[in-house]
This record gives sequence, structure tokens and C-alpha cells, in this order.
Amino acid sequence: MTAVESIGTDKVLARIEDGIGWLVFNNPGKHNAMGLEMSNGATRVLQAFAADENVRVVVMTGAGDKAFVSGADISEFEQNRANAAQAEKYEQNTGGVHRAVRTMPKPTIAMIRGYCMGGGLALAAACDLRFCSEDALFAIPAARLSIAYRLDFLRWVVELVGPSNTKDILYSARRLKAPEALSVGLVNRVVPAAELEPMVREYAGTLVNNAPLSIRATKLAIEELMKDASVRDNELCARVSAECFDSEDFKEGRRAFMEKRQPVWKGR
Repeated sequence: MTAVESIGTDKVLARIEDGIGWLVFNNPGKHNAMGLEMSNGATRVLQAFAADENVRVVVMTGAGDKAFVSGADISEFEQNRANAAQAEKYEQNTGGVHRAVRTMPKPTIAMIRGYCMGGGLALAAACDLRFCSEDALFAIPAARLSIAYRLDFLRWVVELVGPSNTKDILYSARRLKAPEALSVGLVNRVVPAAELEPMVREYAGTLVNNAPLSIRATKLAIEELMKDASVRDNELCARVSAECFDSEDFKEGRRAFMEKRQPVWKGR
């Protein structure tokens, strides 16, 4: 068992293959509903992926073929989320996984089959990219439970589909099938179920083989561009851009291009 695998739990499986960190939400009996144990385990795995130089891309998915993450584990609500005070504490405890995804310095991909609901949709929205199968279903059923969606969760969805589509999704609590999710910008690509994992593996492999400093600079710059200009960290963007041009990898990229070979990236 690797160090990363040992961090996982029976509810969160983790492995590293060919530069790809795989995180699997493993609660298929409840459609991979997210409880405290799963949330805390996933946070630890993501932190390990962030620190591991062998991980270039992170892919998250759900066990089985019925769900990515179907939302929060509602069976825990009566004990842990019965009122506003409990809800705030519960969200502090479970929000770590979403924050870990959002702050991950490496590309993140949500590989989605079946249900992607509520907090699971927020988790997918926090990722850089979302690829799903034709049988995927998306919804935020907050209006059917009389709960309010967290502000950061809303912002991630709004960034993808805009305010009007976000209002439609939350007001109606209706389910979006994969083609509609693609049409409004919620996902990047829809493929037949049998093709989903091979496509994601191939795509993630492409990112593994690209320059990590360049990808990091792109991710940071886009994140800053999404902020209001008054709080945008232009110095950070300039610094990571300069680091690319001053890096060993830039020299290696030039040499590899001239020598007509694949570059060997060191990430520095």
C-alpha cells in the first residue's frame, strides 16, 4: 500500500497512476452521499496530492455507475444539521474537501456518471474541468429541503453557467440531463458511459505530459482574472509568468522542440 492509499478510508479510495492522482468517493449504497467521514478523508487525500510532486493531475469520481456524489448525507442532518448553529458547524467540518479542490495547485477533473447533486454539484463546479457520461443527472435540490446554498458554492456554479441559469437550477430544483448540462456550460464534454474513463485517462495523460509550470501559471492567472480588479493579485501573475521563462523547463522545452523529441519536465 502506498502512502496516499493509506491516507484513504473505506469511504474514500486513493491511488496514483502515471502522474494522475485518483480520488474515488466510495459509498455506492447511498449513491456516494457525502458525510463527515467521507469529507474528512477526501480532504486528507487532496492535501496529500497537492504536496506530492508525482501527482500532476487530480481526477475525482464516484464508485459504481450510479453517482458521482449525490449530495450531503441527509441521514446525518437530524443529528448534525438540525438548526442554523449546527448547520454552520457542519459546513465548517464538511467544507474542507471543497476548499481543498478549489485551492488545489494542480489541474482537477470531475469524472461524472449518474447523480451529481447538491454539494456534489458544487464539488464538480469547484474542479477545473467536468467530463460526464450520457446518463449523468445534475440538480441542486435545496428548495425541496428548505435550505440555503452556501455563497462559495453558488459562486462556483454562477462562474460556469451565469446567474440566470443558476437561479433556474436552484429555484426549480429540477434535474438537468447531460445534454442540457453541456448546453448551459455546466460540463465540458459528454460521452457514452463506456468511453468516459478511457477519454478522461487520455485527457489527463495529455496534461501530465505538458509543462507543469505553464499549467500552474494558467490556473493562477485565470483564478485572479475571475476576481474583481480591485483585489486581483497582478504581482502574483507576473511572478509565475517570469518563473516560467526563467525555469529549467523552458530551456528543456526549447531544446526538445529543436531536437524533435518529447521534453522531460522537472517542474522547476
